[in-house]
Amino acid sequence: MTSITKLLGLRTPPVAVAFLSAPPSGVEKWRGGNVPAGCSFWKAAQEGRVFYTEPEDHYNCAVGAYTHRIPLPESRANELNQTVGFMVESGYIRMEEVPSIPTLAATPAVIAYGPVDRAPFAADVVIVSAKPAQAMLLYEAAARSGAGGAMPGLGRPACAALPLALQNGSAAISLGCKGNRTFTGLADDEMYLAFTGPRWARVAPQLADIVASNRKMEAHYSAHRGQFAAAP
Repeated sequence: MTSITKLLGLRTPPVAVAFLSAPPSGVEKWRGGNVPAGCSFWKAAQEGRVFYTEPEDHYNCAVGAYTHRIPLPESRANELNQTVGFMVESGYIRMEEVPSIPTLAATPAVIAYGPVDRAPFAADVVIVSAKPAQAMLLYEAAARSGAGGAMPGLGRPACAALPLALQNGSAAISLGCKGNRTFTGLADDEMYLAFTGPRWARVAPQLADIVASNRKMEAHYSAHRGQFAAAP
C-alpha cells in the first residue's frame, strides 16, 4: 500500500502519539537531551525516531506541560504563571482565554512518539503536518469515513490540538502557533490535523479514492475553465 506521505506528497510523515501508563514494549526512552518544548518530539518522530518520554522531558515548556496535564516540580511551579503573564503582557493571549485551553484528562506516565507507519504501539492521536490542499483531502477522507465533519480548530497553543481531538472524539485542526513553528520548523504554508487513533484507522483507507476523485475533478474543472477565454 502506498504510504500516506507519498500519496499526499507530505513533507513529513504523520506522527503517532500515545499517552501511556508504562513504557511500550520494545521502545527506547528518549536519549536526545533536553528540548525547548514537547512539540520538539513531534519533529524527532517526523525524522524517523521511535521513542517514549517521561514527564520531566516536558518541563521546559510550561504551556505544553499544562496542555498535557504534567505538573511542574515545586522548584519550577511558578514558570507557568510567568510564561502566561509574559504572553498576556505581550498581547499574545488574554488571561480569560487560558481556562478554555484544552488539556488531557489525566497525566500520562509516559508519552510515546514515532512515524505512524513504524510505531509499535497503538496511537491515541495521529498528527499530520499538511499544506491546505493536502489538509482538504484529509478532511474529505475524514468526512467520508465518519471521522470528520465539523472539526474544531485552534491557533495557539498547537499542542492543545491533541487533547482537543481526544475531547472531540475524532479530529481537530491547529493552524500552528508561533512557538510550535519555531521549535518544529513547521513551514509557513503548513498546518496540523490531529486524529484520534481509531479515527485515523478509518481515514487512511479512504485517501486513495479521495485523491483519485480529486484528480478527475481537477481535469474536469481545467477543461471547463478552458472554455472561457477571459479565465485567469
